[in-house]
Amino acid sequence: MNNNMINADVIILAAGSGKRMMADKNKILLDLGDRPIIAHTIAKFYNHPRVRKIILAIREEDRVQIDSIIDTYGFEDIVRVIGGAERQDSIYNCMGVLSDDTHILLIHDGARPFVDEDTITRSILETIECGATCVGVPSKDTVKIVDQEGLVIDTPDRSQVWCAQTPQTFSFDLIREAHTRAMQESFLGTDDAGLVERYGHKVKMIMGSYMNNKITTPEDIKQARYILD
Repeated sequence: MNNNMINADVIILAAGSGKRMMADKNKILLDLGDRPIIAHTIAKFYNHPRVRKIILAIREEDRVQIDSIIDTYGFEDIVRVIGGAERQDSIYNCMGVLSDDTHILLIHDGARPFVDEDTITRSILETIECGATCVGVPSKDTVKIVDQEGLVIDTPDRSQVWCAQTPQTFSFDLIREAHTRAMQESFLGTDDAGLVERYGHKVKMIMGSYMNNKITTPEDIKQARYILD
């Protein structure tokens, strides 16, 4: 199939909370510059020429504010789906509204507003070739594996250690099967690439950006505002 005929859709996860941010609302609703974090994130995919459809996983209690943001910034045809108890549940719920003509599915954290167009493009094109990709960056720090008592049991070769980011991008049939099997087996993974790996498919790592951080803590929002300025 011609690459230009590939339908690439995205699920943006926005059903988190402000617990680690120590905020009184969902962190993605906090302002970053002149607009909420989630508005920045949506815009990156909304304005991307290869992204067809955006599915937004939200909390019921955020629906009114999310609807207002979508209207305020002129985002049209954004599908809203109520998320589940876990991230994995939210993605499974969102996949249920996608049609069989979805070829490529990107999954992205709503709290990563600095993803760039080139990263999204490369994710789609590489996934067309290999079926599964994960954006990430090489670890700058030495990583230690510790046991439950806090004792170091291994020090991996840093040249082989990468920090995973999003988007994580997949052939739709592949990621749908992985999530369905995980649901049937009551298996809870740490990320979507991990589910695909669990069921025997290789995932290609794509170089991301050290600015594509997830905004999770008060320190993160300060750094994000500095990057934006």
